[in-house]
Amino acid sequence: MSADLTPAGQRLARLIASAGAIPISLFMAEANGAYYGSRDPLGAGGDFITAPEVSQMFGEMIGLWCADMWMRAGEPANCLYVELGPGRGTLAVDALRAMARFGFQPAVHMVETSESLIDKQLSRLPHAIHHRDIATLPVDQPMIVVANEFFDALPIRQFVAQGTGWRERLVAFDGESFRNVAGNLRVDALIPAAIRGSRVGSVVEVAPAGTAIAAELAHVIAAAGGAMLVIDYGYEGPAVGDTLQAMRGHQYADVLSDPGNVDLSAHVDFAALGAAMSAGGVAVHGPVGQGAFLGALGLHNRAEALMNARHEAADIIRGQYERLVAPDQMGTLFRVMAATAPHWPQPEGFA
Repeated sequence: MSADLTPAGQRLARLIASAGAIPISLFMAEANGAYYGSRDPLGAGGDFITAPEVSQMFGEMIGLWCADMWMRAGEPANCLYVELGPGRGTLAVDALRAMARFGFQPAVHMVETSESLIDKQLSRLPHAIHHRDIATLPVDQPMIVVANEFFDALPIRQFVAQGTGWRERLVAFDGESFRNVAGNLRVDALIPAAIRGSRVGSVVEVAPAGTAIAAELAHVIAAAGGAMLVIDYGYEGPAVGDTLQAMRGHQYADVLSDPGNVDLSAHVDFAALGAAMSAGGVAVHGPVGQGAFLGALGLHNRAEALMNARHEAADIIRGQYERLVAPDQMGTLFRVMAATAPHWPQPEGFA
């Protein structure tokens, strides 16, 4: 076994040696578990930056959206704020500050597995209640769930078109490095009929972990009341394309070369997420582009107010605004989808 392998890489190599080539989903789960469990990946000194870290305006708009939903739903006294993958807690801090202006001060529940990030979250939100997964969230109270750049980090499966049919893309280890191989079993039945005839070499991705989480939360929201807001980069499938990517130091890296030391993510299929949530009994709204969504919530007015109040930082604020909404930055690639319980109001931002 290569001495250059990371601890996660060594575990994966041993697994492959004993069981044979493994699905990309298992490789991704092991690699990201090690990655997020050992560091704070956010910010200029990390590997990537998310919208809440770009500007306080993003979290404030999300907070206003939550407060508006709560008020128009009749201001339920026991409504929770739940965030999936809260990062450093930046989004929650800004959102809760905006919610408080309208009297909405919910109990805070966070779904997080990284010890280092839990510590950062508790330093900013000491009363937050943490969960390792959604299974321990309360099921008898209405909740507003926010998932910003959460679903993209969940494990995916990939299938590749071969001359002999569709096969699952697996990961093998040759003693020195990891490489992709095609599985032996044909999986044509798992490929949507509309794209089953795609040319040889085409890749199709599915995210069973993500759709399972979306469906389970939809069931809870449909029964107890509430809403869910999903913000992520993605598309509306079915579609072909290999979107699995690795990031290190704000640059793209090789997906298989350094498991545990790079962030692995894939674009989110919002059509699949929406179908899973709809099957759970909620109404689904969107997706729409992040730029259009934030614009409908009044982000431009908030940016103008901040620039007027902080003249010396006006150029910085203007740049932050553009990064959040411009089509060639986060405004179009990032998509927003909402789900609401029966009898809850139509959400803002989804005209």
